[in-house]
Amino acid sequence: MDGRARILIVDDDPINIKLLTKSLHGDYDINTASNGCEAIGQVKSSPPDMIILDVMMPDLSGFDVCKAIKGEEAYADIPILFLTGEDSLEAEIAGLELGGIDYLRKPVNFDLLRLRVRNHVELKRRNDIVKEQVDQLEAALGRISQLEGIIPICMYCKKIRDDQNSWHQLEQYITDHSDALFSHGICPDCNKKQMKGLE
Repeated sequence: MDGRARILIVDDDPINIKLLTKSLHGDYDINTASNGCEAIGQVKSSPPDMIILDVMMPDLSGFDVCKAIKGEEAYADIPILFLTGEDSLEAEIAGLELGGIDYLRKPVNFDLLRLRVRNHVELKRRNDIVKEQVDQLEAALGRISQLEGIIPICMYCKKIRDDQNSWHQLEQYITDHSDALFSHGICPDCNKKQMKGLE
């Protein structure tokens, strides 16, 4: 996550959007959506680092929006904080079961909201770093073919014997069984020998 985190605020009430934006814009870049369809479109076009999502909206409920976002692997890691006037325990359980990371009730305490957002954004940032490191490690491992076990090698000509009892030049064997690349040079001992041959 480079620079300021971006928060998507989704609420059908313009006053709520204005209050939430005012509370958070000092620390985050804010995008807003006034309905569920618009929210899903924004997530797909420019995924935010976190979503603050109203539950009760006229077209798609916040639960429907959450389900749609979490159902797509590319966006499933975006943390969703439900912020709603729906204060039943059943609604809170439903939101968390759908993949919401947090649930706050209106009227919101803005100090509490800022702390929750800060913590979730930081956790997302750390998870993104770990995921990037894992991806880099997997890519590196994918480029490596390991040579394991005892490899029979001729003590005179240095050819290597494979599992089918065929002998191969060392260079060719390593090329066939790894991602190693060769460049050619001459070691000091061989250089002396070659120079002596020219005298």
